[in-house]
Amino acid sequence: MEEELLRIFDRKRNAIGTAPRHEVHKLGHWHETFHCWFIGKEEGVDYIYLQIRSEFKKEYPGLLDITAAGHLLATETVHDGVREVKEELGIDVSFEKLDSLGIIDYSVTIGELIDKELANVYVYNCTLSFDDFAIQTEEVSGVVRAKFKQFSELWLGELEEIQVVGFEINKTGERVSFNKIVTKNNFVLHEPSYYEAIIRGIKKIIRAS
Repeated sequence: MEEELLRIFDRKRNAIGTAPRHEVHKLGHWHETFHCWFIGKEEGVDYIYLQIRSEFKKEYPGLLDITAAGHLLATETVHDGVREVKEELGIDVSFEKLDSLGIIDYSVTIGELIDKELANVYVYNCTLSFDDFAIQTEEVSGVVRAKFKQFSELWLGELEEIQVVGFEINKTGERVSFNKIVTKNNFVLHEPSYYEAIIRGIKKIIRAS
C-alpha cells in the first residue's frame, strides 16, 4: 500500500512541501492533524469522551486519547478531517456541527518518534449512547467517558486519579464494560499545555450551551 503523503510546514506555519508519513515523524517535520473531542451532558453532568487506542497501534497502544484524531493528507483540507470520526468511531458528524478551538501546535519526542503537530482542534457537543459507536478495532479498542470536571482537575493538577466508564472490545471480539480508575500515566503523552488549552476551550463551549 502506498504510504500517506503529508503536507509539511516551517516553524511559522508556512507550507514548504510534502513528505511521507514515516519521514515526517523521523525528521520532525511540522504537519497537520485533525482532533475531535466529544463532550455531552447527562442529568446535569458534563462528560468528555475518550478513545482507548488499540493494542495493535505502534504508537501509544492501549492508552486513553482524543475521542477521534488523525493526520490530514497533503490533498485534504480540515473539512476532510471528519472522515477520521467516521472511520474510527462509526459516527457520522457534520463539519458544521463542530466548534473550533483553533490550531494548537505542540511537539513530543519519544525515542525515534518526533511528533510536531499543527492540530486543528474541534469539539462535538453531542447526545450519544455507547451503543451508537461502531469502532474500527485496528485503531480503537474502546470508548469511555469521564466527568469533565474530574478530567479538568486531573490535568490541572488538582486530582491524582479519575474514573472512566464505557466499553471495550476484548480479544475474542466481544463488547464488554469498562470501568477503571486512571491517572495521567494512562493517557497519551500530549503536552500539558495542550490539555490545558482543550480544557479552557471546552469550558467556554459548556458555558455558552
